[in-house]
Amino acid sequence: MEDPGIGESILFQPLKIGKLEVAGRVFKAATSETRATEDGLVTEELLEFYEPIARAGTPLIITGNMWVHRGGRSTARQVGVDHDDKIPGLRRWAELTHRHGSRIFAQLNHCGRQVIPEAMGMDHALSASNVKELSLGTKPRPMTLVEIREVVAAFGAAAWRCKEAGFDGVQIHAAHGYLVSQFLTPHTNRRKDDYGGSFENRLRLLMEIYRATRDRVGSDFPVIIKLNGSDSLPLRKGLKPDELVEIALAMEKAGLDGVEVSIGHYESGMPVVRGTFGRFFRGVMSDGTGHQLSTFRRLAMRIGWPLFALVFNLLWWHYQGFNLKYARRFKKHLSMPVISVGGFRTRQKMEEAIADGLCDAVSCARSMVADPLLYEHLQTGETGPRCVFCNACIARVGGQPVDCYHPEVRAAKDRLLA
Repeated sequence: MEDPGIGESILFQPLKIGKLEVAGRVFKAATSETRATEDGLVTEELLEFYEPIARAGTPLIITGNMWVHRGGRSTARQVGVDHDDKIPGLRRWAELTHRHGSRIFAQLNHCGRQVIPEAMGMDHALSASNVKELSLGTKPRPMTLVEIREVVAAFGAAAWRCKEAGFDGVQIHAAHGYLVSQFLTPHTNRRKDDYGGSFENRLRLLMEIYRATRDRVGSDFPVIIKLNGSDSLPLRKGLKPDELVEIALAMEKAGLDGVEVSIGHYESGMPVVRGTFGRFFRGVMSDGTGHQLSTFRRLAMRIGWPLFALVFNLLWWHYQGFNLKYARRFKKHLSMPVISVGGFRTRQKMEEAIADGLCDAVSCARSMVADPLLYEHLQTGETGPRCVFCNACIARVGGQPVDCYHPEVRAAKDRLLA
């Protein structure tokens, strides 16, 4: 497509999400931050990460996943929203964002089985069923009906706290193999009660969470979800694109305001963060959560990481807009906004995705970690630090604060912000 003038670009046209209008169509996608206190409170370190992203005028910032229930924490130093004592810090976060004219949504989550329980001080992980998580080696316990009701209520209460703190909306995390995704997916949901089996039963937890959330925040407060475009679980009963579109349709009918399309579970491999993986494996072992893995998994990674990196590089090489093939299906069937995440970096690819009708907005995570002023640079035409998708940032989740850990790119970022 031809390059429209900067002032005419579709990237800088407003978009309505429910009753809220955002000023443009390039959003910050969720990034696990590892910048809260151990109890999940907002810190200056966390706000320092978000300040330049907001200062750049980023139309919508979606936070890293925030645990709604203490049993739903996945890593250390993750933001929590399980108690009213979190509200003052959340209010400072919202005020920081609004001071620069940006909007902010809180991503609400429960990790389910995707956790190393011992590292989080838990006796066991919870899930829909007792299906072992292969990447971490975690064998969860099926949730009781009482525990399900507690989690549903926790999501609703967390959403209320975010609204009370001045956030502009919430995103329910129903993707990436976390708890809600575990209930949706037949491979991880083997239940025989009202929460398992049929499509309607597997959808029940997400629907109840949405309704509890809506009851607490009202009809005017935007509520969106993050949802896989494919579970990417070969040889297992993962959800396919058409089934996931059907979930989005049911949620839209219930009153949902938008969907962000992604891909995969932990045990899918790395389709969610396509790129290169040498720095990833080394970083997990040196500064990430590798020390929390079992002895067998640590040994296998130390010995086999060069081979693992080679295979991962071949299977999940990076290209921009790698979830657009799924987003276009959602866009075809839905009236609410469809957001696509997936390795976006350049203005041309972002514009093509929206102008060609594949989505209504794009979201960026790693590109904004490398260049927090990305949105401003898209407007001015200036070239900022360019993410090379080495996944060194992903490797440090739970061990080191979110940041760029590629030496050359990090040096360019530091010069930018100096």
